[in-house]
Amino acid sequence: MSRTAAWPRPGRTAKNLVPARRTGPEPSSPTTRGATFRHSLHAEWIKIRTMRSTPYLILGTLAFCVGLAALNGSSAGSEYADLSPADRAVFDPLATSLRGYLLAQIALGLLGGMVITSEYGARTIVSTLTSVPHRARVLGSKAVVLVGVALPAGIAVSLAGFLVGQASLSGAGAPRLALSDGLALRGILGGGLYLALAGLFGLALGTVIRSTTATVTTLFGVLLIVQAFAPALPGGVGEWVSTYWPPIAGGQIITGYRDPELLGPWAGLGVMAGCVAVLLAAAFVVFRKRDA
Repeated sequence: MSRTAAWPRPGRTAKNLVPARRTGPEPSSPTTRGATFRHSLHAEWIKIRTMRSTPYLILGTLAFCVGLAALNGSSAGSEYADLSPADRAVFDPLATSLRGYLLAQIALGLLGGMVITSEYGARTIVSTLTSVPHRARVLGSKAVVLVGVALPAGIAVSLAGFLVGQASLSGAGAPRLALSDGLALRGILGGGLYLALAGLFGLALGTVIRSTTATVTTLFGVLLIVQAFAPALPGGVGEWVSTYWPPIAGGQIITGYRDPELLGPWAGLGVMAGCVAVLLAAAFVVFRKRDA
């Protein structure tokens, strides 16, 4: 072979032989396609599933609510025989067994808050928004995944509390409800919906506040402290709070006795849902406009 055979032909330089580089991403690359809502959902599911606090919060809440239902059922059942006819008329076996929702709402609200505040604390929110620049898509996927966890957990907590509480009432000879009773089904399903709303409430607070500690403090104040002091508030203020304060109104969904001065179960849950919807809308606005 001649020495000149290895050289380029006349008119073609070595530069001409180098393939031209692409200036943009490959047509099938993720950068071109962008992260879809499904991709964001998958990522948020991995995050909430691998968060160490998730199983502890859910299992701890379940254990507490079952224990409280047993204690409440046993205590209320033993006292039933000594009640006056007027007190027996308003005896509520459903609320007796589902009273654990007071703590469960804090636990699931905390879970909702940590879905976002844990990312701010660890500064992983920067990489999240880099991967998915569409901020509404990020927060929306967090809300969907949270509901997917909180709703089954809330129904499980309500169902377990109901079964244990009714068994305790039955053992003490007090009135009880069967699982097939309409009130029971409404209380269990409604209790799950209420706890899912509490989780979304925590997510909205966490998005606006961005601090786990401040979110927990706010949850205690809004969900528990106001409810505890509502009867002590003066005049019309106390009546309004006792009727329309969203956590109090929403809590009517787990009661069997219908107080004519308060909202009905589904109307009260609607007030809670409306409040959460407004807070989530505000959280979306803040999340889109504020720097990470």
